[in-house]
Amino acid sequence: MSLFQALFLGLIQGATEFIPVSSSGHLVLVPWLFGWEAPTLAFDTTVHWGTLVAILAVFWRDLWALIVAAVFSVLGALGKEYEYDETNARMAWAIALASVPAVVAGVLFQDFFENLFGEPTAAAVLLLVTAGILAFSEWTSRQDRPLKQLGWLDAVLVGVAQAFAIMPGISRSGATIAAALARGIRRDDAARFSFLLSTPVVFGAGLLGLMDLIQAGGLASSAGTLLIGFASAAVMGYLCIRWLLGFLARRPLYVFSVYCCLFGLFCLGVAVFR
Repeated sequence: MSLFQALFLGLIQGATEFIPVSSSGHLVLVPWLFGWEAPTLAFDTTVHWGTLVAILAVFWRDLWALIVAAVFSVLGALGKEYEYDETNARMAWAIALASVPAVVAGVLFQDFFENLFGEPTAAAVLLLVTAGILAFSEWTSRQDRPLKQLGWLDAVLVGVAQAFAIMPGISRSGATIAAALARGIRRDDAARFSFLLSTPVVFGAGLLGLMDLIQAGGLASSAGTLLIGFASAAVMGYLCIRWLLGFLARRPLYVFSVYCCLFGLFCLGVAVFR
């Protein structure tokens, strides 16, 4: 992988991890369109860590408050008396609960998901599915519930949506925001929950990849491209989170639905003519 390819793909990962257009789908389709080699495990792991840095840079105060509230809620259940924010504690446990379906799906269907990453046509078709999900959720949702009203059933349904998004072409942020919208959560709050929910998933994916890399070894030769991919993913991810939070507070998801539809159809057309 050249330095330019690392920069370009890092920027794409940083943007599409949070903008609801499927980062995994783009990392499958973009190299395929340009005739590049598919990103290595080392590169994929590195850009995931880059997007994790972006999440932590934006939400570190929120995440720290959630962790503290969750710990104190456990101590309170054990008979210790601590003051803590019950809303934050409930949100922390909702994030933990919503993370379970993706973990279970990843373990049970690992081979199936890995095979899909070698099928650009499947990723293009699933982008069309993402387009439909985004448009339908925006059209049908009532969006009258604040995030503090998110309950256990809401968390489970959002978690199931996240599990389906392991497939390349199904946007993780798009699926989780759409599921929250379907439960009546306001769009900006749905996006905020989606970003917070991404923290354990991105961390887990990066950690598993790192363990595989440690076993494989041989990272020194590609240190330059990995560093560029990491930095570009982190910077672009940070900027996109900031931008998207403001955008979704005012505007609907239809523009991302149209993009997914057009890009998916374009890739299918390329596949036919090739």
